[in-house]
Amino acid sequence: MTRLRIAAVLVFVLLSCGLAWLVALPLWLGDGLAEPSTGYLLPVMMLTPAVAALAVTFAMKVPGPGTRLRFLGLWPLRPARRVVWLMVIGWLVPPVLVALGILVAAAVGFVDLDLTFSGFAAEIAKALPAGAPMPPVELVVISQIAMIPAAALFNSLLAFGEELGWRGWLVPALRPLGTWPALLLSGAIWGLWHSPLILLGYNFGRTDITGVLLMIGGCIAWGILLGWLRLRSASVWPAVLAHGSLNASAGLILLVAASQPDLALAGPLGVAGWIVAAATIAVLVLTGQFREQPELAGGPGRLLSAPRAGGPPPAP
Repeated sequence: MTRLRIAAVLVFVLLSCGLAWLVALPLWLGDGLAEPSTGYLLPVMMLTPAVAALAVTFAMKVPGPGTRLRFLGLWPLRPARRVVWLMVIGWLVPPVLVALGILVAAAVGFVDLDLTFSGFAAEIAKALPAGAPMPPVELVVISQIAMIPAAALFNSLLAFGEELGWRGWLVPALRPLGTWPALLLSGAIWGLWHSPLILLGYNFGRTDITGVLLMIGGCIAWGILLGWLRLRSASVWPAVLAHGSLNASAGLILLVAASQPDLALAGPLGVAGWIVAAATIAVLVLTGQFREQPELAGGPGRLLSAPRAGGPPPAP
């Protein structure tokens, strides 16, 4: 990497994290996650990586004019068939991985499952106004699961703000370091970016460094999978859909847990999620899925090019 690219990465990281803290400041000055504005500030915070990416792209000209859409993975969608299939995978597979994580959590004792959904029914009852009739809990559970694909598409609108920064700009910017350094480092930065919320108890209920470390671990695990979608497709859109799908399905464990689970262990970003992600990554590695990557920015010698050992460059 040249000094200019290193400077651009540092500016991107500082800007995205600094803006995240700025957006979360009202929560720190108020009642934390109990602040009424939380529901508005979280989506705004998700836009900060996109703001940082656009600022670095246009202010520091990394990448330069003429390659920006391809650098960010926005356009063109080539190779088209691969991009479309990976978008489908990104849309539909994360809920399956989240469900497998629940089974792993149950198998190792991280959570007790209750397939009568009594725990979830109790939570519904608490949320209902006094005297309101209780809907059939089975119907509520089925409707929640059936809505995940549509909710994934809606969540993708918000996830785009993050993905334009993390997988759209940062992963390709780090790509000259090599595939694995780029994926691991971008995942760690993604996890660290969540600190303003994690330190308030978001996700894990831990308000110290352990919560941040747990989030970094979860983001590295899922970041490798989202990064694989990005590198395998040369497009940011599969990662956008996968991020939205993960967010839409993250609450599945709350439907089937007998009591409030410890998400640091049983959640999709916790230890059970790490196990499933690691197994999935291992399958991808063993099947050579990280070896074949389309050129990210048009052709050999460009900013994002990753030289291959021997053989011609990959076909566009």
